[in-house]
Amino acid sequence: MTTSTAPATPADLAARYERGDFLLATARHALLASGAAATATDTDPARLSQALPGLFTGSGAPIAVGVLPFDTSDGTSTPGHLVLPRTVHRASSDRGAGPSRTTLPQPVKVTSVPEPEAHLAAVRAAVSALSDRDLRKVVLARALDLDFAEAVPVADVVRNLANGNPRHTTYAAQLPGGRTLVGATPELLLSRTGGSVLSRPHAGSMPRSADPAIDKANGEALLASEKDHVEHAVVVESVVEILRPFCRTLDVRGPELVSTPAIWHLSTTVTGELIDQDVTALDLAAALHPTPAICGTPTDAARSLVQELEPFDREYYAGAVGWVDAAGDGEWAVGIRCAEVAETSMRLYAGGGIVPASDPRTELDETSAKFRTLLAAMGLEI
Repeated sequence: MTTSTAPATPADLAARYERGDFLLATARHALLASGAAATATDTDPARLSQALPGLFTGSGAPIAVGVLPFDTSDGTSTPGHLVLPRTVHRASSDRGAGPSRTTLPQPVKVTSVPEPEAHLAAVRAAVSALSDRDLRKVVLARALDLDFAEAVPVADVVRNLANGNPRHTTYAAQLPGGRTLVGATPELLLSRTGGSVLSRPHAGSMPRSADPAIDKANGEALLASEKDHVEHAVVVESVVEILRPFCRTLDVRGPELVSTPAIWHLSTTVTGELIDQDVTALDLAAALHPTPAICGTPTDAARSLVQELEPFDREYYAGAVGWVDAAGDGEWAVGIRCAEVAETSMRLYAGGGIVPASDPRTELDETSAKFRTLLAAMGLEI
């Protein structure tokens, strides 16, 4: 495998992305991987992790990149997919100016899945099910299908995402079957550097506004919202309890108010020191995923309700995208604010956390706001 650490900014690597590459680019560091020396797929992330040492030795590649699906339970049909690339480029300076924005083709057809009224009904059903099934939270999503008269220019979508979301993680990963997962997520599932572990869970949301006064008021309302703090606490408690057996120390700081161009969020930072240095970033990501931020809690019951109420298979939406190296270091982001791209079509996803105090119309508006990350990258307002 060829590696490069030549001077470059994350924006430089985002600008160099071509369809088929793997990209994970934050404000201060980025990884761009090309080619495939070997691949590994398995429905069980633990088995994927166990297979990596042999793959690393056999291929000579010191890093694997890829995706985990939303559903990693027994019986899932969507596998985790890892690639050992032939070429890896890294950047670790400031992002820089960012790639120039490209005008993209407009869709010839847009379809809501489900229609808005059906999503409202699903939220009402979810609120009722919380008490009936002893759930604290469930996350419901909806999709937008965009059909085009020509091939979707994936590289241009990725560059526009990087340009429009400079403080967050832009990602792109090849999926089985030739599709590409692209997105710009605000949420870090897990990173491991040596013995240090970092997770940054998000939960609780409010739309941004072009009006500065309204925008400020929305942020303040989120900080004051008991409903959103309850939703956020559920996620943080889960992350802490899962990481606790792996770490000799844990530090929890938050929540604080953070934002994307489209959404205000509550965010907490969780840091820890590993007990066992043999525990890899992929091991930790597999243990954490799916968090209550994208599934609900308890996990199995929430996932079952999601599959009952959503009229589609999430596949890799609300999964995890990232990398792990032979030393066990790595970084995994939560696969949200994303779309799966086929040749002439895109499916965009957006979801929201449902707790007993949730209002269906507010939850629908939240998903509409979250769609804006990908719609803005396409130059669309829908």
